[in-house]
Amino acid sequence: MRPIARAVFLDRDGTLIRDKKYAYRPEEIELLDGVLAGLRTLQQADFRLLVITNQSGVARGLFEEEDVRAMHRYLRELLLHDGVGISGFYYCPHHPDGCVPAYAFRCQCRKPEPGLILRASLEHGISLPDSWLIGDFVTDARAGLAAGCNTILINNGPYAIDDPAVGSLTMVARDFTHAAKIILDHEIGEDDDVQPSRYRAKVHSAAGTGSRRFLAGQLLRGHGRAAKP
Repeated sequence: MRPIARAVFLDRDGTLIRDKKYAYRPEEIELLDGVLAGLRTLQQADFRLLVITNQSGVARGLFEEEDVRAMHRYLRELLLHDGVGISGFYYCPHHPDGCVPAYAFRCQCRKPEPGLILRASLEHGISLPDSWLIGDFVTDARAGLAAGCNTILINNGPYAIDDPAVGSLTMVARDFTHAAKIILDHEIGEDDDVQPSRYRAKVHSAAGTGSRRFLAGQLLRGHGRAAKP
């Protein structure tokens, strides 16, 4: 059956919440300006909302997976209180330079690899060419492009788009409100206020559909973590 749902894949730190460098306590969550209103408008446009996040603090021994899950439960409830439902949280606990042996390896789920996006798309029946990724770092865009999504990077200061290949294919937004507007304007064919000026409606990754499905299948068998409703 052909996937029919659309999604917006969301980076967490620096996109939804303030990046506090290896934050793991729920009380550290601080929603960024415009996030709540932007998520509401995307939800009202029938996009599923899926969080895709690297959490290498687990591999570095700074916190444990249960801390990540607890933070995501709190964030889910925080957003639900204001009418926004997150369909799933997907996180990568790995890093090749980690100090915890169980997590210290190069995986297929840590962005810029597209593994978590592919897994989420399979589990939720998502049509990737009709979906979007919003992030704040070039690795977010590279993951989205590799999966076959349209991508937007929020230009919020610390991370420049320093990859020419990514920069030529990725929209740039001033903030989360602007990112949501880019998506909604595209829905009605009014997408002039974006960069680059030549909008690429459908991104086709270098990896073929068959190889993406294989990778997603591998992830379903144990690489990467997901927390769903």
